[in-house]
Amino acid sequence: MYILKLIAPCKDYLWGGTRLRDEYGKKSDKDKLAESWELSCHKDGQSVIANGEFEGKTLAEYIDKCGKDILGKNCEKIEYFPILIKLIDAKDNLSVQVHPDNEYAMRVEGEYGKTEMWYIVDCEEGAELLYGFKKEISREEFAERIADNTLLEVTNNVPVHKGDVFFIDAGTLHAIGKGILIAEIQQNSNTTYRIYDYGRVGADGKPRELHVEKACEVTKLTPPVRSTKPMGEKVAKDGYSTTLLATSEYFNVNKLEISEKAEIDVTEKSFVSLLCLDGTFEVNDITLIKGESCFIPASYGKVIIKGTGEIIATDLV
Repeated sequence: MYILKLIAPCKDYLWGGTRLRDEYGKKSDKDKLAESWELSCHKDGQSVIANGEFEGKTLAEYIDKCGKDILGKNCEKIEYFPILIKLIDAKDNLSVQVHPDNEYAMRVEGEYGKTEMWYIVDCEEGAELLYGFKKEISREEFAERIADNTLLEVTNNVPVHKGDVFFIDAGTLHAIGKGILIAEIQQNSNTTYRIYDYGRVGADGKPRELHVEKACEVTKLTPPVRSTKPMGEKVAKDGYSTTLLATSEYFNVNKLEISEKAEIDVTEKSFVSLLCLDGTFEVNDITLIKGESCFIPASYGKVIIKGTGEIIATDLV
């Protein structure tokens, strides 16, 4: 059992920029790097192990070989690998979209639904994102506004700041705005229903597909009820501080701001994912720099993180 450094698959969606390559060290021959999937066992893009006995294997192959015990007791009730973690660079606006809940997604798409959270790593001055509606509307009005291109008149636009947290329950209408870089922690799903796309066309010169009928079935037509701040207060510890960004039945996410050293205990309850957003660290016997991530198997025990910077730590409750 050892700490696995991971290589992230990258996506070149048309709204992406170059920051993931220029600032976070991602390697790809694609012109645009919209997303890097930092922790993934999804069929659409899988993390590859960069070190040790399983170097060159996917994380999914490692789990198949070693057994689900390395995921921890809190994963026993889950059939598939539970989460997907991304860095997302929005050079341009993303489409207005929604994700279904587990019941609908399993019935219609054959995979889990998608509840997610966003941590705003960085953003341009004046950047905004779309988050739910200004006020509750009817399903008939929703369909009419999609049809006549007036949907954006009733959506809720929110100014964003570095360090903000957005918890996107399944069914919440949303769109990341241009000039925002986020860390996204989500259920292990790639099901997205696109509703509005600013009239853009894909690489084939045709308008990108919309999924209006499905979106109308799953969207919550209400304003958001959650704060855009971390769920917990910053807690000072010896050599570092920790802030609970979000916790739910799907994932538990903390931000570690480390000035010297942090210690965590990886128990039999859950694996831990570490994503380095800034700085350079020695994590037991591996080095983790800005833009890199690692997977720590359940029951690993004590992990000592030495360095200065910021890390996102994710596990399962």
